[in-house]
Amino acid sequence: MQSTLETALRDTPAGREAQDVLRKCVHCGFCLATCPTYLVLGDERDSPRGRIYLIKQVLEGATPTATTRTHLDRCLTCRACETTCPSGVEYHKLLGTGREIVEARAPRGPFERLMRAALRAILSRRALFGPLVALGRAFSWLLPASLRRQLTDLSPPRRRRPSPEKLDSRLRGNDRKVLLLQGCVQPALRPRINAAAARVLDRLGIAAIEAPDAGCCGALREHLADAEGARADMRRLIDAWWPHVEAGVEAIVTTASGCGVQLRDYGRLLRDDPRYAAKAARVAELARDLAEVIAAEPPLRAPSHAGAVAFHAPCTLQHGQRVHGAVEKLLAGAGIALTAVADPHLCCGSAGTYSILQPALARELRERKLAALAAGNPATIVTANIGCLTHLAAGTEVPVRHWIELLDEAG
Repeated sequence: MQSTLETALRDTPAGREAQDVLRKCVHCGFCLATCPTYLVLGDERDSPRGRIYLIKQVLEGATPTATTRTHLDRCLTCRACETTCPSGVEYHKLLGTGREIVEARAPRGPFERLMRAALRAILSRRALFGPLVALGRAFSWLLPASLRRQLTDLSPPRRRRPSPEKLDSRLRGNDRKVLLLQGCVQPALRPRINAAAARVLDRLGIAAIEAPDAGCCGALREHLADAEGARADMRRLIDAWWPHVEAGVEAIVTTASGCGVQLRDYGRLLRDDPRYAAKAARVAELARDLAEVIAAEPPLRAPSHAGAVAFHAPCTLQHGQRVHGAVEKLLAGAGIALTAVADPHLCCGSAGTYSILQPALARELRERKLAALAAGNPATIVTANIGCLTHLAAGTEVPVRHWIELLDEAG
């Protein structure tokens, strides 16, 4: 795709990156068949190809409108189009630049600005979000059933996560350590996920460390087109982790695939920061999804599970991190019966804050995903991302959990 970017953007790193992405697009349209919003709405402007045209016009100097912003807002950033694209178009890079420019040149109304500011402030701060979740649970009887299901942790009570200081003599001789990202919303919504991950890693001889000062990975602000706020979050997280990185942790592990895909992009997102570029690249190099770490170790057995299990592969796992089939192999290898799920490449509609800001589209996509997951009559649905977990749980009576909890139950 030929383009002539406006002069102010042409020689900037973002402009050069955008130009590279645009040149790879050959208008083939393969992306339309795997774009969730295009499949629902049937509007070319709500497809990757259509959004690329809209962003191209803006980068060439056209004035963006509220309509331009609407079509970019409707993108889930699921990146299924990137998996499908035969030309290797890295659409998400162009989308990030386009959203940032449109946000600046087509300002939102006061209500939208207030809503997005509240989401950025509350969801990314455990000190604010945690008490709100606790309050919601205390008064859950007043809430709609869908919201109650989002707040209800279905994991059975378990012993506390292991402490590296209390490992047995076998593990004391093994100095393998990884950093485990706490995240911002997961500790309040499902605190037992990371505890389960730490116990399973413990069984494999790996000590999981959580840095207490580590906060949001920056994904939330990145999705809300607050690039500077996202970079600030990334720098704070790097600072909290850096002593452990220097001490030689072998990986930085995430149990939320949405955070994992953000960590893998740190090197690119902070490449122009002279203080943090090298550190960010190192963090990106160390980033691993939990499934990748466990898959490289001896196989684990899980207890016999009552009924079949349906696995929902989050977009951030399969399209963003390109981790394909790892969770399914782990669960099947542990003796858990998995059901077949149609169209596993399509998004469930969660996408960070998308389910809050685009509720109608998010519900439609969730209904389609739940129909595919329920086709095999599973007793449990498991996934690999906290946003997908709570979003799916709101629409079904079938328990929705993180896959690591099933492996943990054998310990």
